[in-house]
Amino acid sequence: MNIAILGAGVVGASVAYHLARRGCDVTVYDRASDFGAGSTARATGGYRAQFDTEINVRLSLLSREKLLRFEEETGVDPGYAPRGYLFLACTDEELHALSEAQKLQHACGLTEARMIDAREAKTLNPKIGDDSIIGGAFCPTDGFIKPMNILRGYAEAAQRLGAKFVFNAANADGDVHGDILVDARGAWCGAPVVPVRRNVAATVPTDVLRPDMPMTIWAGDWYHLRVRDGRVLLLWPDDPVVDDDEWLSRVLEMTRRRMPCLSDVPLGERWSGFYEMSPDGHALLGRVDENRYVATGSSGHGVMHSPALGQLLAELIVDGRCSLDVTALDPHRFGLR
Repeated sequence: MNIAILGAGVVGASVAYHLARRGCDVTVYDRASDFGAGSTARATGGYRAQFDTEINVRLSLLSREKLLRFEEETGVDPGYAPRGYLFLACTDEELHALSEAQKLQHACGLTEARMIDAREAKTLNPKIGDDSIIGGAFCPTDGFIKPMNILRGYAEAAQRLGAKFVFNAANADGDVHGDILVDARGAWCGAPVVPVRRNVAATVPTDVLRPDMPMTIWAGDWYHLRVRDGRVLLLWPDDPVVDDDEWLSRVLEMTRRRMPCLSDVPLGERWSGFYEMSPDGHALLGRVDENRYVATGSSGHGVMHSPALGQLLAELIVDGRCSLDVTALDPHRFGLR
């Protein structure tokens, strides 16, 4: 079976590896000149299973199983570090939403996730300076991954199995032919997926926060931060999107109020990347027509879910069915043709 994949990001590389492993003849096309020119290299490298929908929890759990075997399979360390995700609530409504989501997580098998009070939250991250926190949720097996390591691992393993990667493919969206075509272009795949720009601000190297600090997230507005390579990444997914100067002003104000220990730590760098947003915040995975499939629209979860998405799409293409119910990801739910 000859398969052409559009997009050499982490999802495309995962699909390529899993199909090549099943004996398919795979060629991946990308308009960039090399790996890492798209969103994968700009990802902040979070991994979590604390979601509020069953399909995303199950995708995360499958991905975690595969991350634990990743180095054995590909020869590359995916950087999975279970430092935890700490969600913070400042209102009863936010706390209730976290609790309801956790019931679902437990039902899916994420039994280690637990609700916490304000005291434990500040034990898990002693530098929190927000006295309005009333509690939250924590999962110790959430944590961090290295996006480019995962991309490299899948790409190199796919190549060893005979997959080919073609770069500088200017017409990769129209002039590629194969028995099967897979669209894994992410933010560049077109409707119903919409590219949404997300900003990151990174401090200069600092030891103000401990390197094993959990990802710390305010559930009300999704301001969050983590330590990576000695720097603190400050993040806030503005919705609706504001201009860069206003975004930075608001992020710095939130940082001063919530993590005052960072008030005097200078910024060192800023960058942006794209989320590939679907209308309902869930990936599109599956068959579009007789010979065309999609693996896109992960809505900010592409890197963490790429191991699962690659395996599941390969199962659908080769076997006609897959080991996880992916009905919720059916691309036809948006009328895609």
